[in-house]
Amino acid sequence: MKFVSPRYGRTAVWAVIATRGAARFLNRGKSGALVLGLAAAAAVAVPASASASIGASPVVGHVYVNDNTKGTNTIGAFDRHADGTLTPEAGSPFAAGGAGTGAGLASQGALQFSADGRFLIAVDAGSNQISVLRIRPDGSLRLVTHGVVSSGGTRPDSIAVFGDLVYVANSGASSNYTGFRLRPNGRLDPIPGSTITLAANAAPGDVLFNGTGTKLVGTEVGPSLIDSFTVGFDGRLTAAPGSPFPAQGLGPFGSQFRPTDPDQLFVSNAHNTAPDSGTVSAFIDHRNGRLSPVNGSPFADDQMAPCWVEITHDGQFLFTVNTATGSISRYQIAANGALTLLGSTPISGAKVGAVDARLSPDGGFLYVDESAIGKVAAFTVSGGSLTELGTSPFPLPAGAAPAGIVVS
Repeated sequence: MKFVSPRYGRTAVWAVIATRGAARFLNRGKSGALVLGLAAAAAVAVPASASASIGASPVVGHVYVNDNTKGTNTIGAFDRHADGTLTPEAGSPFAAGGAGTGAGLASQGALQFSADGRFLIAVDAGSNQISVLRIRPDGSLRLVTHGVVSSGGTRPDSIAVFGDLVYVANSGASSNYTGFRLRPNGRLDPIPGSTITLAANAAPGDVLFNGTGTKLVGTEVGPSLIDSFTVGFDGRLTAAPGSPFPAQGLGPFGSQFRPTDPDQLFVSNAHNTAPDSGTVSAFIDHRNGRLSPVNGSPFADDQMAPCWVEITHDGQFLFTVNTATGSISRYQIAANGALTLLGSTPISGAKVGAVDARLSPDGGFLYVDESAIGKVAAFTVSGGSLTELGTSPFPLPAGAAPAGIVVS
């Protein structure tokens, strides 16, 4: 899946990688002892700003949102407290370096962490660029030198990261997937010959790596197709036999590989038109990149416009944000990838435009980007159950049209 890496402070960064498992957080194969050791280290990696007052819940991480502000794009940053609440990071919002569009992006993954947790990588959809920002120990951000580069197309809206390999989906008239290498200093270098050209109506909604970095998948919302590739040692892509594959519903949108199984892929079908006809598809991604549906797929959502997908770190539960009905559907995932719908949790407020969702590294909280009202909602997670915090949602800076969210 989209290799969503960590963020603030290096100790906490590697704890995120260890606990996230595969999919969007890292190269797999760390020993259990290392995972436990890093998680324990992270528990004490509290920044200096941990508590503004005696008795306040300590800061244990951060939440970042690509504000996608018109003109100068910014990144909204929050201190994340142990009780799940958020307070604005000192100095937030931080200039991203490029320009936003001032309108929501129809995509998942417009903001990602680098694999080593030292950087944030953001799309600047209004200026056809990508920005790289260094994450300071206190969670604040600084644009790296020469950190803004062309995205290789128009209207970039989704980023995938694995190791030093970065791919961006461009969704505008010059629609494509383009690859980059991330240098240790945060500079992005285009990979020659990496661009995969898409049809003008492709409207890619998500691009992501599996947990081993051997596969890359992209969703084409416009023609309802799913692109599947194998990834070479040089970082270039080879289309799987039969790719692109037809989706099992209209508007395949958000997607994620199962953190505990890099060969299981889940894709939401957001544009089905009948009432409460949204679905989520489950696929097996074979060695050569061929996709085949899991028996019983697609699985009913009983809501409208399931778009953004997030899977618990233990691979047991899947959440999908239903933008049109303002809810989050909850599924249990069987060993073979089949889904059982547990129910849907309403999101407080009307017409909030809930979009991207991301779990905290310990899996205890789910944060949801509410694009229409410029806020972030927070839910406690207990297995497959969600409960919104009484103090949720938390406001973003004025003018934000947020797209993409990451959590440390």
